[in-house]
Amino acid sequence: MYRFLFSSKWLGYLLLAAIFATGCVFLGRWQMDRRAETLAEIQRVTSNYSATPISFSTARDEFVQLDPAREWTQVELRGSYDVAGQRIVRNRPLNGQPGYEIVVPFRLVSGETVVIDRGWLPIGNNNPGRPDYIPAPPSGQVTAVVRLKHSEPTLQRGAPEGQLASIDLPAYSAELGYPLLTGAYGQLASETPPASQMPQAFPMPSVEEGTHLSYSLQWFAFGILMFVGFGYAARQQARNAAIDAEDAELAGTAGEPGNAAAGARRRPPVVRKRKRATAEEEEDAILDAQGY
Repeated sequence: MYRFLFSSKWLGYLLLAAIFATGCVFLGRWQMDRRAETLAEIQRVTSNYSATPISFSTARDEFVQLDPAREWTQVELRGSYDVAGQRIVRNRPLNGQPGYEIVVPFRLVSGETVVIDRGWLPIGNNNPGRPDYIPAPPSGQVTAVVRLKHSEPTLQRGAPEGQLASIDLPAYSAELGYPLLTGAYGQLASETPPASQMPQAFPMPSVEEGTHLSYSLQWFAFGILMFVGFGYAARQQARNAAIDAEDAELAGTAGEPGNAAAGARRRPPVVRKRKRATAEEEEDAILDAQGY
């Protein structure tokens, strides 16, 4: 009954189903990998974001090469801002709004220098390509609490003077002309004494898992449904072939001598629909009945 499955046509259908299902499995695995990355990020945020700050001496190695598991760790720094080295980082949207971030070198009491991202500013209305106002950091000795973030990759685009395309710490150090600790920078959480005006603080990163799990299950389901559809189509083909074979057998039996009457008896009667009379025909019938 299912011998047709070995035909080139149906083998081609099976190959297409297998290719489609393989693609669905690949996309489902990709969504699962993204979910795993998201869950790891959520774990880092929940573990490190609001934990008690550690000292710079404890966290110094992280500023040289940041362990991904230590991202968002709070570190307490003491030193002063190098306002002359301040830059704004362009193309930094926040909550769907375009804007900038302010990065400033922070020279520690140990003599080493790290970078602090002090916050976000919206795009300006007065000077295109720049914020209208950049709040100055506090002068003198400052105690800053920051959260560790990875240095960003180099972007293949430039930036106007006084701006950076990304927080690429090695490139920033080369521009400043003095060494920075380039393994990580700090996203400002608080500073003492506080500045008179502050850029907008960064919101806490999202701890929502998102839709990766549901998307992955949908892709896996699509792959399974492809084979279900193939099986249903094969079953319908087999049923149609069986019906055609039965009809052919009945037709052959009816054509044999002595079986014509039996074949006629097996043939279902043809029901003809009666044609509905028109209004003119009904009027003529009435007149004929009255003898006109």
